[in-house]
Amino acid sequence: MSSFVLVEKPRPQIALVTLNRPERMNAMAFDVMIPLRETLESVAADNDVRVVVLTGAGHGFCSGADLQGAGRVPNIEGLTRTTVARRSMDLLDNVMTTLRRMHQPVIAAINGAAIGGGFCLSMATDIRIASEQAYFRAAGINNGLTSAELGISYLLPRAIGASRAFEIMLSGRDIDAAEAERIGLVSRTVAADKLLDTCYELAERIIGYSRVGTELTKRMLWSGMEAGSLESHMQHEGTAQLYVRLTTENFDEAIRARRDRRTPIYED
Repeated sequence: MSSFVLVEKPRPQIALVTLNRPERMNAMAFDVMIPLRETLESVAADNDVRVVVLTGAGHGFCSGADLQGAGRVPNIEGLTRTTVARRSMDLLDNVMTTLRRMHQPVIAAINGAAIGGGFCLSMATDIRIASEQAYFRAAGINNGLTSAELGISYLLPRAIGASRAFEIMLSGRDIDAAEAERIGLVSRTVAADKLLDTCYELAERIIGYSRVGTELTKRMLWSGMEAGSLESHMQHEGTAQLYVRLTTENFDEAIRARRDRRTPIYED
């Protein structure tokens, strides 16, 4: 793994993944993003990890495109500029879809600027908690491009509503942490020195539930965002619920634990 991406286990069953290029505000050079995808895939395969926390080193979460150098795109020998551009976008898109495919819920600990692609990266996580120092900007429009990249024009309207998403993406203005919480862009805003502990506490609450229950809940929430109809999605939900109910003892254990006034022990 690259030194630009660090993995720690600060508490049992929690992985902390840190973008570690603070002098560039963790910009999305390929030297950072490719190791990030590889790291996420490795963490997803670690059955000792139940929840992942993603953050950035220093004062920024991720500042988007690296304006000083994009890094090396692998396996492009003999390709034209047009094809290289398409391959490059695919590599970045893969980071976003990897976050979605992970078994574990992913909490973004947004410690500072989430700009451009960094804003997109935060939107690809399952839960966002922000430091009071965090802010967001859909910066493509400021740079003569579009603000639509890496899934944000799909994810942002679903998170905060179409009108707000249009305004944010067309204006290119900053959204500070207080506004981000008010409009539902993040779950909550906390003091900078409380950010990681807040994420860990939420992670520990999630870990207290059954593994299959949390993994399928994540899957159903993402599936619901793409469902063609309410009725078709309810069929998926029902199948997932019956799967857990009929193939584990979780429900019975929850009832026993409630009766005995103890914490349930799920053995799925």
